[in-house]
Amino acid sequence: MRRNPRDLQRYTASERANHWIVGICFILLALSGLAFFHPAFFPLTQLFGGGPWARILHPYIGLVMMLFFLIMALRFWRLNVIEQRDVEWLKNVQKMVEGDDHDMPEQGKYNGGQKVLFWGLVVGMVILLPTGVLMWRAWFNLPVDLVRAASLLHAVAAVWMMGLIVLHIYAAIWTRGTIRAMLYGTVTRAWARQHHRGWYRKMTGDNR
Repeated sequence: MRRNPRDLQRYTASERANHWIVGICFILLALSGLAFFHPAFFPLTQLFGGGPWARILHPYIGLVMMLFFLIMALRFWRLNVIEQRDVEWLKNVQKMVEGDDHDMPEQGKYNGGQKVLFWGLVVGMVILLPTGVLMWRAWFNLPVDLVRAASLLHAVAAVWMMGLIVLHIYAAIWTRGTIRAMLYGTVTRAWARQHHRGWYRKMTGDNR
């Protein structure tokens, strides 16, 4: 892909690698988790070498995802603190949905919707980690009622996370130019000015 030297860097190579590791791990966890959730999905275990291997690999992949998500969260949490302008953006989100986003409140590197998504993922991860550990009976021998309660919460959190990720993917596809940022690390100045005007001003010094 030919790049304009005037394009703005949105993500570094390490930030993009971090994102894709988390994303790939989540897909693997979703597939193996669905296989455990209902017999109709059990054939998905063949992607992991069969049921026993899927059961063995699932928690270890989960730990890898948690580690890299923690790194990502520590990198970006300050940029995702919700401000008054984000509240105003959320109040006007219907304009964004209708394609009339030119008069939306000025946003920084992330808009109100992205920030809500970020904290929603944090909540999901906070639930998934301890419940997953409680279910990991290879290392722990806990009361069966506790394991059952953990399993229920784990499943609810997993469905919550899947919903958020589907929304994340849809929004990235719907907003042209967004996927490019996570593939190549750059966005055009026009994209930045339209969708994240505050960040654009900060990056370019253009106060128009």
